[in-house]
Amino acid sequence: MSAQTPAQSPVPPTLPAALSALVARAEELAALLDAPPSAAVDVPRPEHPRPQLQRPAWLSLNGSWQFEIDQGDSGRERGLLERELAQTITVPFAPETEASGIGNRDFLHAVWYRRTVVIPADWESLRPILRFEAVDHDTTVWADGVEVARHRGGFTPVAADLSAVPGVGPGSEVEIVVRARDRHDVPQARGKQSTWFHATHASYHRTTGIWQSVWLEGVPVDEIRCLRIIPSLAGHAFAITAPLARSPRGARLEVIAAVPGGEEVCRAEVAADLDLAPQLQLVIPVDEVRLWGPGAPELYTLTARLLGADGAVLDEVRSYAGLRATTLRDHEFRLNGEKVFQRLVLDQGYWEETFMTAPSDEAMTTDIRLALEAGFNGARLHQKVFEQRMLFWADLHGYLVWGEFGDWGSSGFGPMGENQQPTASFIGQWVEAVQRDLSHPSIIGWCPLNETHQVRHDRLTQLDDVTQAMYDATKLADPSRPVLDASGYSHRVRGADIYDSHSYEQDPRRFRDEQSGLAHGAPFANRRELAPAEMPFADGTFSLPFTGQPYFVSEYGGIWWNEEEAREAEAAERAGSNAAASWGYGARVRSEEELYERFEGLTRVLLEDPLMFGYCYTQLTDVFQEKNGIVDFARGRKLDLARLRAVQEQVAAYEREA
Repeated sequence: MSAQTPAQSPVPPTLPAALSALVARAEELAALLDAPPSAAVDVPRPEHPRPQLQRPAWLSLNGSWQFEIDQGDSGRERGLLERELAQTITVPFAPETEASGIGNRDFLHAVWYRRTVVIPADWESLRPILRFEAVDHDTTVWADGVEVARHRGGFTPVAADLSAVPGVGPGSEVEIVVRARDRHDVPQARGKQSTWFHATHASYHRTTGIWQSVWLEGVPVDEIRCLRIIPSLAGHAFAITAPLARSPRGARLEVIAAVPGGEEVCRAEVAADLDLAPQLQLVIPVDEVRLWGPGAPELYTLTARLLGADGAVLDEVRSYAGLRATTLRDHEFRLNGEKVFQRLVLDQGYWEETFMTAPSDEAMTTDIRLALEAGFNGARLHQKVFEQRMLFWADLHGYLVWGEFGDWGSSGFGPMGENQQPTASFIGQWVEAVQRDLSHPSIIGWCPLNETHQVRHDRLTQLDDVTQAMYDATKLADPSRPVLDASGYSHRVRGADIYDSHSYEQDPRRFRDEQSGLAHGAPFANRRELAPAEMPFADGTFSLPFTGQPYFVSEYGGIWWNEEEAREAEAAERAGSNAAASWGYGARVRSEEELYERFEGLTRVLLEDPLMFGYCYTQLTDVFQEKNGIVDFARGRKLDLARLRAVQEQVAAYEREA
């Protein structure tokens, strides 16, 4: 599979009619809402990296960069900042990947990049802002030898204003050097990246350095920094906040909403010289109200302008928005006032030749459409902050997603009860992720942590502090969505919006018994079995008690299936003996037919529970040694997706109104 070509057509001819219509609508919306590709030719991933905030002046810097591995992290002393580098890499693919042209899967403690960038000659009065969508993990950027940016964290953007560098202006050349440091032996938010040499069990090969798009944007001095768009279904309006770089005297903010490719719907205006972050209400006329929801990607285009006192346009950005609402009521998690059962799939977001980097736009749409074809209506975007274009395509498909973070990497750095050591940078990175993505209608909830297994005892710990801080920061940044403090295991926020568990019980009868406590206010919760007196003031629980919140099983299934291995291993008796090389949960099925039976049995337990608002099945694709996907790693069909869809199309007990 090449870095530019998905493994198969993203629109198989056998799609159900409703899904075919949805796919066609998504493509139509993309043509209307997306920015034109970069003027740079013959580069990988030429699409605009930030489709929800577009300016016309931009240039992709993906493609060939000088590169060098700095295994001892001594490059600064050895002059790598000043000299040419020894190799060439294809950006935005990480050096561990084959697509990068490097393909080194060892521990890479530091790597360097170098490239000469030419500022477009027609960018008069524009500041050249150098943008890296994601670099793993600690990043320093120099321009003509001047340090212009530092950033910690492998999942969120890095930006550098090149206008502050002496001699840089329209038509000039500037030498960009990037160093990325990435240790494997310290607490660090790394997601599914293995801290062992090999990918093993549920951990995968590492990603170091640049792994998302690099681009240059021409930005006015009087800049709209971003648009924070919060929908209000009750008021059929959008609350829009536009943080500014500065507030010119007499300036005004104007926002216009329109039908994609059609007529203006409404507009609103507010003074922009009194508040550093002007706010306005963009009220949609009643006869123009269209709700975004599952399978219904109803969107409005937005144009935001910062106007000078004389009416001149100081800055203009294009965006879009969807009108939808989330509501919590007793055990219910409602969307647009309706009880929508969340049939989610766990999406790891990995590809064989490009790892965490999507090889193309088509690769992302393929994943969404495979999930929809199998009967899922959304996904947990798992253990990484997915690129903004994935959220763009989710918006365009009416595809529900939970915004998550790659928090794995803090475990094992202390004794039991203190084994989780998330750092302050977890909080900072997570806030950056929420700020980046909060305007996407497809995101229906936030979850900053996952499986933070640590036994509760009589003392507050670093995990307690960081969990509470990440939860509070999320609620402060975005009060419009529910927050799950941690997916499975350690619920440390008393009275958090959502409660959940993970269960990979493979026997449907035992699974039903395990989940039956929800009816009595005592749902299944993950825990650890402790010997008597093993730990003072601890009983093995990870979490604070359930207090009646909306509840779902946010991981289940994980059914191993690999036809070739099952055929080679008589009666699949190797279950568990080669888990490092071929991972799945629990006892392996012995045939494809047994998989369908187990999938239906487990899924019906959750569909038939009137107090369960959803589930998340593990998982969408095989990933390296994990063989529990509904499709293989190349997105080839190893199962009949129509049979999975038939199970999920049953009306959930939760969806039936009393």
